[in-house]
Amino acid sequence: MTGKEFERRVRSLGRHKNVPVRFEPHGKGSHGRLYYGDRFTTLKDRKKEIGVGLLKAMCSQLKIDPREL
Repeated sequence: MTGKEFERRVRSLGRHKNVPVRFEPHGKGSHGRLYYGDRFTTLKDRKKEIGVGLLKAMCSQLKIDPREL
């Protein structure tokens, strides 16, 4: 899954669960923070693949189950 696809799936989950989701550019290049309610995670290059370990860590930071995506 790419960073853009992860963002799209988190936004969809947020709409389904009525949780606000937003992306704010932060740092260099295409890095930014993806907010899910009051929690956030850092999204690296949104065009590149996200590894399994990083995906689990990002979901953990947002307190969502990776299987929901």
